[in-house]
Amino acid sequence: QVQLLESGGGLVQAGGSLRLSCAASGREFSSYTMGWFRQAPGKGREFVAAINWSGGTTYYSESVKGRFTSSRDNAKNTVYLQMNSLKPEDTAIYYCAAGLAPFLHYRIRSVTDYEYWGQGTQVTVSV
Repeated sequence: QVQLLESGGGLVQAGGSLRLSCAASGREFSSYTMGWFRQAPGKGREFVAAINWSGGTTYYSESVKGRFTSSRDNAKNTVYLQMNSLKPEDTAIYYCAAGLAPFLHYRIRSVTDYEYWGQGTQVTVSV
């Protein structure tokens, strides 16, 4: 069992930055692929980023590539999402998720391949 808790969301002006954190409790955090997803009002949950168990491989959606960076510290059981050059269209609830599926692009983008989810943190980007 893994429990996830996101933090770091808030209100920021367009062009600004935020760093989200996702703290995990439970066993063998370092075994899990960690994903970041977001959900805007009236829309489905959208893949944002994923990082493999060691932190050595990351993958991003086209909409955030070059602006967002995911990292992890397995000693602290924490994964991060650094978000720069934020845009109003980045406004959403951001969720972190943990899964054991192979780190393949068509798997890590799928919500169904993550077993555990956090409660989410709101990110609002104003114009």
